[in-house]
Amino acid sequence: MTTRLENVGIAVRDIDEAVAFFTDLGLSVLGRDTVSGEWADTAVGLDGNHARIAMLQTPDGQGRIELFEYIHPEAIETQPTRPQEIGMHRVALLVDDIDRSVEIAARHGCHPLRGVATYRDLYRLTYLRGPSGIIVMLSEDLRATRSMHGEQMDEHG
Repeated sequence: MTTRLENVGIAVRDIDEAVAFFTDLGLSVLGRDTVSGEWADTAVGLDGNHARIAMLQTPDGQGRIELFEYIHPEAIETQPTRPQEIGMHRVALLVDDIDRSVEIAARHGCHPLRGVATYRDLYRLTYLRGPSGIIVMLSEDLRATRSMHGEQMDEHG
């Protein structure tokens, strides 16, 4: 039996706003649709399920995010999750320039929860509030950045 992660699904209050945010960060839209009907009711477990959806893909083709905006039943607003809460937590994106990505996010009104941190000279990373209050982690692999600039790495990275 083989298993692979197909996508991460995120319910949003405004699908166009969320698509604009993620495409500005480099993801591409694979498709958009409106789904409803008995098959959707059965698959999702909601009577009268009707939603606008968009499937996005990372530039490397390995990661996908499915965004959905409910038409019916009415979407339920919740408090945005906090980093320490149990449950679905965040979506993480590896970017090649975190400073540029944070600037792009800011143009969408999305800002780091605290700032950009460096982990063991290996990664620069931050959590920010994305569309609909979802937590998005942006990280830059400093080893990849150094190798792109021709810097030597020792056995510690």
